Amino acid sequence: MGKFVENITPMSEDFAKWYTDIVIRAELLDYSSVRGCFILRPYGFAIWENIQKILDKKFKSVGIENVSMPIFIPESLLQKEKDHIKGFAPEVAWVTHGGSEELTERLCVRPTSEVLFCSHFHNIVHSWRDLPKLYNQWCSVVRWEKTSRPFLRSVEFHWQEGHTVHSSPDEARSFTLKMLDLYANFLKENLLIPVILGKKVESEKFAGAEETYTIECMMKDGKALQSATSHYFGDGFSKAFDIKFTNRDNKTEYAYYTSWGLSTRIISSIIMTHSDDDGLVLPPDIAPIQIVVIPINVNNEEIVETSNRILKLLSEKYRTKLDVSDQSAGWKFSYYEMKGVPIRIEIGPRDLQNNSCVVCRRDNRRKQSFKIDDILNSVGKVFLEMKEDMYNSSLNFIKSNMFEMSSIDRLGDISGFVKIPFCESEKCEDVMKNRFCMSPRCIPFGDNGNEEANMKCAVCGNKAKNMVYFAKAY
Repeated sequence: MGKFVENITPMSEDFAKWYTDIVIRAELLDYSSVRGCFILRPYGFAIWENIQKILDKKFKSVGIENVSMPIFIPESLLQKEKDHIKGFAPEVAWVTHGGSEELTERLCVRPTSEVLFCSHFHNIVHSWRDLPKLYNQWCSVVRWEKTSRPFLRSVEFHWQEGHTVHSSPDEARSFTLKMLDLYANFLKENLLIPVILGKKVESEKFAGAEETYTIECMMKDGKALQSATSHYFGDGFSKAFDIKFTNRDNKTEYAYYTSWGLSTRIISSIIMTHSDDDGLVLPPDIAPIQIVVIPINVNNEEIVETSNRILKLLSEKYRTKLDVSDQSAGWKFSYYEMKGVPIRIEIGPRDLQNNSCVVCRRDNRRKQSFKIDDILNSVGKVFLEMKEDMYNSSLNFIKSNMFEMSSIDRLGDISGFVKIPFCESEKCEDVMKNRFCMSPRCIPFGDNGNEEANMKCAVCGNKAKNMVYFAKAY
């Protein structure tokens, strides 16, 4: 009999260790010989590939085209937008030699690609007929982080970065928000993660942006995780890179620029939103294996033959696997639970007699018996129920850990999202960080109207600018 899968640290005992145990034991990634860099193992990369496939289809549905930019940025090009380089300077990795020869100009290993895209847009945008340009690239970037954690923070990570130029500020702002909504719908519909959408306060804006919008998610330990961002740059980059076009009135003006991105960090959000003490719990849409079929007795030819028939029925629509290895059924159950496979199908002698099989959901371990001849239709219904239940479970958790306060006197050691009236001063932000380890996550959409014009900052009592969500964050 094979050894059962090793237990992981309970999240109630040590949340950070629980998270790392899942990442390693579910075989998502491994540590490399390069400080701060990780190896995405096949199962972890398959999750990222499924995320790519879904997002790429969504991008193309709104007219976005994929391109590929160089990995290197000349120092002179990076210096063109001063606010941008100032924001990234501490994280930049530099190439100083090519072979044994010293370079005449240092090359930055891209931490992000705004300057590369803008340099290209300068070359290809001339008329209003050339606009908009809606580009995206799938790539890896390098940021020289001092500390690292799997998926959450690493020196090199995979992401997509979108970059667009438009003929008017209204069009650019509209597209910035369109992409934010696209991300939010992806998280809700495909990753089953509830989100809070909003605008970043001034201190949290992306380097060089006029406005930064964010999607904030709540993990099972009550901390926030920024899962995607979308930025409106106005015409600042266009002026720095001389991106001009002739408008319909034959007058020359600057284009308006946006960028937006989501990275492999989203995998940490999936883990810390859905998983449990037995391992991963994966949303069906991005699970590398959606259904595993396990014959209870692999030495019984009829059971194995029937298992293959079930596999054939399901494999046309779902990513499936049949496990006929000599490990025990108990070991297999534990192993695929650790891997987060959404549905496990079991078939034994009694099931054969009834021409049925047992379907077990990973999220709540609910078991149901279905006729084999109708298994494709039955599994489809189970997946729909599973997705609805997973989303609602996470939504209920978020709702139970959201608070609104007019003063920080009652804040204490609350874990979750706290919405307060806030003046957005550096001094008050420091109070929240130093006293409560909380940072401003976003100004939420829809509740900062004129009726709150007289609200007082919860920290200092002076006039507040906006209602702002604060949270401890990754």
